[in-house]
Amino acid sequence: MEERLMDAARKSRRMRPRAKSLGDCLRQFLTPAVWKQAQNVLFRPWQASRWEIQPLVMVLLLSTFACGDSLPERFETARAVVVALRPKRRRPGETVQGYQMALRRLPIGVLRIVAAGIRAHLAETLALRWITDGFIVLGCDGSRLECPRTPALEGRLGQAGKNDSAPTIWLTAIVHLATGVPFAWRFGKGTASERDHLRHLLKTLPKKALVVCDAGYTGYELARDMLAQGVDLLIRMSSTVTLYTEKRQPLKRFREGIVYYWTEKARKEGGLPLRLRLIRVPGKKRTKKGSEYYDVWLLTSVLEKRRLSFSAASRYYRWRWENEGYFRSYKRTLSMVKLSSRTVSLVHREAEGSMLATQLLLAITAAALPRCSAEEAPKGSPRKAVLEFRKEFQHLAACRRQRQLGDRLSQASRESRPGRTSGKASRAWPRRTPHTPPKPPQVLTLGKLRNLLKKALENAA
Repeated sequence: MEERLMDAARKSRRMRPRAKSLGDCLRQFLTPAVWKQAQNVLFRPWQASRWEIQPLVMVLLLSTFACGDSLPERFETARAVVVALRPKRRRPGETVQGYQMALRRLPIGVLRIVAAGIRAHLAETLALRWITDGFIVLGCDGSRLECPRTPALEGRLGQAGKNDSAPTIWLTAIVHLATGVPFAWRFGKGTASERDHLRHLLKTLPKKALVVCDAGYTGYELARDMLAQGVDLLIRMSSTVTLYTEKRQPLKRFREGIVYYWTEKARKEGGLPLRLRLIRVPGKKRTKKGSEYYDVWLLTSVLEKRRLSFSAASRYYRWRWENEGYFRSYKRTLSMVKLSSRTVSLVHREAEGSMLATQLLLAITAAALPRCSAEEAPKGSPRKAVLEFRKEFQHLAACRRQRQLGDRLSQASRESRPGRTSGKASRAWPRRTPHTPPKPPQVLTLGKLRNLLKKALENAA
């Protein structure tokens, strides 16, 4: 199966030329079939007169890469690029207010259909690096994204972490570790369970998937559901997990062996024990106070050593840091530490659109890199890819006709507002000391200082 997939990938690359422009890169994954499926998601006729589905989603995606400190700036750049990419099509709306109104009406299922379409093309485009030693190695991890402190978001999302914290959403992402391309994701409140997120994402995983996780994804129920779905696991264990062996084995001499995962709750509910394989990877870091090593204990559902050797399991867990690097690129390189939308509907679409844009960016970059095996292939740089996208944006946006600079500056005047009659602060902000106006100065009579003041004035004269 793996050889047939690689042969098909080589044949398709010979028939398909390398993408040269931004439009060619986008059409590698955003095919007409994907847009047709997205259009079929609509349950009723689309009501946004100036915004069709395709330009609306394209502006949402490209605004993630555009430069600008505010949404209107990024919107102007993304809209100009979309107009340049579709020169013979009807132009979308010109105002950011109309764009947000149309985006608010967009069903969230449209973005998920587009993500599924991109995901379906990953195996074909990244065939040589898609399968590693018979496994599709995927990593799973989560992170929080901060949202603006608006009453709507605070009422819907609540607090997470410290008291009076800003409203947050939790993002759980599954990343293809050989290339760093996100495969699937799920959003929830800041207090959501990442284990439940992974349980919901199991149905999206392909065959031969090997999910690599840290110790935050331990649990009998999760491991049972992964095995029932036909997904292999490689999860780091901690002291909170109890495993059973048929024969007593000292931990200091343990290297790998068959264990049984069977919690007390599972025994009371009639659950069956899970027969798994435990691997001990000796640590390489020493403590500052002594010579004790930090060992890594890995639990996997792959029982045969010939399918998953000791060295391969250790290497795959080291690859898990690609998942951590993805969150760094998503939150820092693309400036998604804090979302900018201020309503519940828009923040959902901004989050889904930004993850979809990141998936598209990294997939296009991985497809353009030299084609070789996963161990030999270079990893794509999100920062360099974003810079190249922005250079292309400047080239495409400059082709549009604009008015003279003097005419545009003649309208760059401040808004005239009536005199303020209400307080500057519209609401009480958490973690902020209320402003108290300064008190009047103390005014005293000179008294005994009168003579000193008289002498001082005479000396000054």
